[in-house]
Amino acid sequence: MSQLSIAVLYGGTSAERAVSLQSGEAVAEGLLAAGHKVELIDTQAPFISRLLNESFDLAFIALHGRGGEDGVIQGLLESIKLPYTGSGVAASALAMDKHCSKVVMAAAGVPVAPSITLNADDVVAPHEIAAELGLPLFVKPVREGSSVGMSKVNQAQDLVQAVSLAREFDQQVLVEAFLAGREYSVPILAGRALPVIGLQPATEFYDYAAKYERDDTTYALPSGLSQADEVKAQRIAEQAAHALGCRGWCRVDVMADAQGELFVLEVNTSPGMTSHSLVPMAAKAEGKSFSELVDHIAHLALETA
Repeated sequence: MSQLSIAVLYGGTSAERAVSLQSGEAVAEGLLAAGHKVELIDTQAPFISRLLNESFDLAFIALHGRGGEDGVIQGLLESIKLPYTGSGVAASALAMDKHCSKVVMAAAGVPVAPSITLNADDVVAPHEIAAELGLPLFVKPVREGSSVGMSKVNQAQDLVQAVSLAREFDQQVLVEAFLAGREYSVPILAGRALPVIGLQPATEFYDYAAKYERDDTTYALPSGLSQADEVKAQRIAEQAAHALGCRGWCRVDVMADAQGELFVLEVNTSPGMTSHSLVPMAAKAEGKSFSELVDHIAHLALETA
């Protein structure tokens, strides 16, 4: 394929900046290996003039979290008519919002875990919430990723503190029922699910450290699911991505309950591309190298521009 001039947008100002820096560097190396011309652009610094004045064919978004995964950078790129990787403005904003995405996915028939959303002025009623959702519970900022600000609550009296922590990152907080089964990740590329990855963290749950810092998380590929459940997880993930309007690529996180029933936790429209990341792992299982993967994602952006 012909050489492209690609701006890799990375870094930024979100709570996931450190991960984005790693993702961007890996993506840039992969694109260079694929024969493209690449410029790394940290969106923490002024960068719009570079996008306007340099002749880029597209932007590869390696940003995570707010400002990069929530429709903001996508809207900017739309306004300057520069093609970009991944989902559009609406799908990005929707997937970033755990409350709204749950509502949309549930309406489309996608199984999601029971939850309650607390707004900024809502008083936390621990025992009422525990009575409705059971214990343990997970508490998450509505618009953060990579488990930033997330807590597992085992006792009702700890719920207030967990909500307070989550509100440091977002005034709107999701309190979600605990699912006792295993967690899985399903990467989506061009609308099709890649092999499912089973996750087994050494920590209590698959938190930020397990995702990006520790080397003792176990990744099962094959996932350990039966063939029927593997296909079911893939179909649920594809359905979730379709319901939110995702395009190009994304990653769908799925959790099983104690009975083995599968539920979608969330959809990530700009997944990590670090050494611990799951999308490259699943692509490799299908025989696609990292360089081939990022090259494919780049060309998908031009196809959907």
